[in-house]
Amino acid sequence: MTAKTYWLEHAWLDTHVEPGVALTVSTGGSAAGTDGRVTAVHTGTDTPPPGAEILRGLTLPGLANTHSHAFHRALRSTVQVGSGTFWTWREVMYATADRLTPDTYRDLARAVYAEMALAGVTAVGEFHYLHHAPGGTPYTDPNAMGEALIEAAADAGIRITLLDTAYLSSGFGQPPGRHQLRFSDGTAHAWAERCSVLKDRDHARIGAAIHSVRAVPAAQLATVARWAEERRAPLHVHLSEQTAENDACREAHGCTPTRLLAEHGVLGPRTTGVHNTHLTDEDIALIGGSGTGTCMCPTTERDLADGIGPAVALQRAGSPLSLGSDSHAVIDLLEEARAMELDERLRTRTRGHWTAAALLRAASTDGHAALGWDGAGTLEPGALADFTTIRLDSVRTAGPPPRLGAETAVFAASAADVSHTVVGGRHVVRDGVHALVPDVPKALADAVAALHG
Repeated sequence: MTAKTYWLEHAWLDTHVEPGVALTVSTGGSAAGTDGRVTAVHTGTDTPPPGAEILRGLTLPGLANTHSHAFHRALRSTVQVGSGTFWTWREVMYATADRLTPDTYRDLARAVYAEMALAGVTAVGEFHYLHHAPGGTPYTDPNAMGEALIEAAADAGIRITLLDTAYLSSGFGQPPGRHQLRFSDGTAHAWAERCSVLKDRDHARIGAAIHSVRAVPAAQLATVARWAEERRAPLHVHLSEQTAENDACREAHGCTPTRLLAEHGVLGPRTTGVHNTHLTDEDIALIGGSGTGTCMCPTTERDLADGIGPAVALQRAGSPLSLGSDSHAVIDLLEEARAMELDERLRTRTRGHWTAAALLRAASTDGHAALGWDGAGTLEPGALADFTTIRLDSVRTAGPPPRLGAETAVFAASAADVSHTVVGGRHVVRDGVHALVPDVPKALADAVAALHG
């Protein structure tokens, strides 16, 4: 292990902006994303120590993108032609998924994760259900697609929690459709056998996911929950994103999706419900009372016309909030944080539901916790040395005093204002340029073109 010092012109220290902070970090192996940690934080350091890396602007803990479908990035803009619904959008998504191979998926995900690093993201939760070849035939390595995502994150220099997803049915009691065959392992037991082969590594954690209550038969929900419980791994689930899902669940089981998950042991402190949009008061009490988290994805939820979820009520009930860019209509965690507050203002016609500090916590500390990266998302000794710096002199951020840096970051800045991203104590993005993927726009264009060619 070697030591390195960063001098932060301004730093967000969980409750306030502190000027002149010297951050000493340990760095592990030669690659970004290895397990470097913060060893010391010295405030009141007016000038950079000799040899320190100087980060001008406001440095925040690294951002956690808690919910991602990397291949959806290939849909950006193409799904904005004409009109439609979530369900017609889904058909376009299936057609894109059909074209992916392990090699093309690694190329695309590498570029997408590099785009995330440019946006200040240091950890991603990849909700991964694209397991097999078209038609459902397993690859020689049954985890070839998951390994491609893990390798892509390493290539892009960020951490990943691979949320290996059980997806067994096209609907309540229905077999997988033609496009969904490559998602399915047949049974939850077969899913568990396959993903048990996957292993954690320095930059990667293995978690579990239930795609939705419509995609995993009720009798098999407990198998997935038990797999995660035995490994103390995170467990995520799409929950009540659409009213049609709620209606179908009531017809099949006589209860809401949340009640069904509660009855089968899915809810709990290591579980995160993604979207949690159309909930009853009882649902909110079940989620909050069990400590189940909520991942809001406002830019996707508005893009797909899903609706605005009851985030305020969920948090008051005891559900920790995190944020994700989901379908990657945009990749900008600052916009996700801003949108959660502004959507709630539109819904209630009142302002100030969350402070900027609370929104930054959702985008960093609580997001990392939802992904199983404990000890991340803060700038303090012992924490992972993952952080990002936002310019305070761009056309969006210039003007406010630095003490309002959190408010500036959340309510004015964008991903374009990220100048540096450090993971494991090592620069992944320096002065707006990715250190490992030199031309990210070209990498994205080439990877998307390979799917549409």
